[in-house]
Amino acid sequence: MTFADRYGPWALVAGASDGVGAAFAEALAERGVNVVLLARRASVLDEIAAGIRERTGVATRVLAVDLAAETAAAVVVEATRDLEVGMLAYCAGADPEFKPFLAQPIQTAEAMLRRNCLVPMQLSHHFAGDMVTRGRGGIVIFGSGAGFAGGPNMVAYSASKAFDMVFAEALWTELHGKGVDVLGLILGKTDTPALRRLEHSRGQIADVDERPKDTASVDDVIAEAFDNIANGPTWIVGEGMRAAAQMLGSVSRNDAVRLIVQASAASMGEG
Repeated sequence: MTFADRYGPWALVAGASDGVGAAFAEALAERGVNVVLLARRASVLDEIAAGIRERTGVATRVLAVDLAAETAAAVVVEATRDLEVGMLAYCAGADPEFKPFLAQPIQTAEAMLRRNCLVPMQLSHHFAGDMVTRGRGGIVIFGSGAGFAGGPNMVAYSASKAFDMVFAEALWTELHGKGVDVLGLILGKTDTPALRRLEHSRGQIADVDERPKDTASVDDVIAEAFDNIANGPTWIVGEGMRAAAQMLGSVSRNDAVRLIVQASAASMGEG
């Protein structure tokens, strides 16, 4: 069975407007899978979709939806009702602010929980049923090392990524024996446009063309993702991240939080 036979004919990629999401969609297309590109910015998605069609010849569809909206999942479900979706890749959910919890309105955290937790759960529930019926398919939920333990300036974000990790693991326990691969893909710092914009705004890099320090490349993330789609429930990307996860798992929860605090301060040039 080819990759497209197992995970096609269509894939839905949430967060496909740039960075890892756009690269994941391109990699799916290179393997013969038609892609639905989902994010907020229609003009950007149209450009990415046109490039994918030109380079790979697959069909594309663009969905401009704010995944933090209360109706997001319902809109996506209705817009894909005519498609056989064999792969759901949820790459959305970065935190562009990196600010203290009390420095932002509670609505900011609520929107993050909808985008990072509620909507991927709703979409997984919708698409997984047909995957189980067909006896094939895949769900990839992108997580973050921020979910290993709580830390400053990412209170809601780290909590939401802990949810994503455990959700993917639990879903794997129920679906992997039914022909559906579920993978929680845990990323560390990755050289994406969003991270460059964030670090530039914080004065950590001189301009957005500079690569932030200690980052994995998008190409490396995509390579590990596709090598390990069937190796769930969880895959941690990068040797450094795997070592960090092992180290955090060897200490108490309290000490893990303290280590995250120290790492966060170091990354901000404090202390």
